[in-house]
Amino acid sequence: MMLKLTIVGRVSDGLPLAQSPRYVNEEDADSVSTYKQQGEFLLKEISRGALPCSKMTIFLDPHGFNYMVGNGICFMALCDSMYPRKLVFHYLQDLQKEFKKFDVGVTERIMRPYSFIKFDGIIGNIRSKYVDTRTQANLAKLNSDGSQEEDILSESFSQIVKRRRRFDMLRRMSEAHLHASPIWCSKRLEIIALKWIPVGLVLAVTTVLIWTNLLRDDLLFTGS
Repeated sequence: MMLKLTIVGRVSDGLPLAQSPRYVNEEDADSVSTYKQQGEFLLKEISRGALPCSKMTIFLDPHGFNYMVGNGICFMALCDSMYPRKLVFHYLQDLQKEFKKFDVGVTERIMRPYSFIKFDGIIGNIRSKYVDTRTQANLAKLNSDGSQEEDILSESFSQIVKRRRRFDMLRRMSEAHLHASPIWCSKRLEIIALKWIPVGLVLAVTTVLIWTNLLRDDLLFTGS
């Protein structure tokens, strides 16, 4: 199967709503779990605005994530790098058309990941039409006008991960700086200053007077 994973998610909060059904004799459970984690990571990046493009291909050798965003919903598919990109975006468009048939309020009320189970079956049905790229319908799509690919950007998965790590590092440094000495930005500092600055001034003046008297006595003793 060249279409390995499909995820449909909400952009506003990055919540995955539905996924493609599992199939016998496909990737082992560990691989599927890894793919899902990677897809969910990309969905979160889209949600926070780190991937602002409405269409994009994310290369993850020997695979690639392809996603399309519309009306606040992200449609994402993982496929082999040899799978025609033009065809996978036709697949995502078909998913989007079916998703539009549902009331917006239904999907907005979903709170748990992958709980829009009704759409899982729809994903499976549409997916089955795109498994074989040599069918007459798919060949017709491949031979149609290719202008839709011109606005699809691409980036490597590793670059996105590096950018996220830099973002997290800078955020931690900023938070550490703010919380390192909270006392200096509080009312408590003012109270401490009002209490101890006068005491410090008195001690400083007293020390200077004592030192001056000792110096004067020493000079008088030396002169005598």
